[in-house]
Amino acid sequence: MLKWETEKQGVNMPTVSVRIGDEEKAELDEVAALLEQDRSTTMRQALGEGLERIRVRHAVERYQSDDVSVNEAARLAGVSIAAWLEIAQDRGLTTQLDETDLSFDAERAREL
Repeated sequence: MLKWETEKQGVNMPTVSVRIGDEEKAELDEVAALLEQDRSTTMRQALGEGLERIRVRHAVERYQSDDVSVNEAARLAGVSIAAWLEIAQDRGLTTQLDETDLSFDAERAREL
């Protein structure tokens, strides 16, 4: 899966505001304390991990509906084909490798 960096030292990052409820703020503060880090770091980590999950979920849904190929599912999920195949196996998805996918994968492997 993707590796999320929680700290980007020396990098000027844009600021984004979001309104959250009291319960979400309390949970955020609780997790930040649990991880012994500040709220901003915890929010960046949660956002990164959450975006990864959303991308994978979207790719799984599209793949299950035969809407995308293995290659496209991996791209949507933001992972390598090997990582996608592992995700698919973990979720019990039927591999939909066809001749075009295999040819594409072989061509990409030659380029490496």
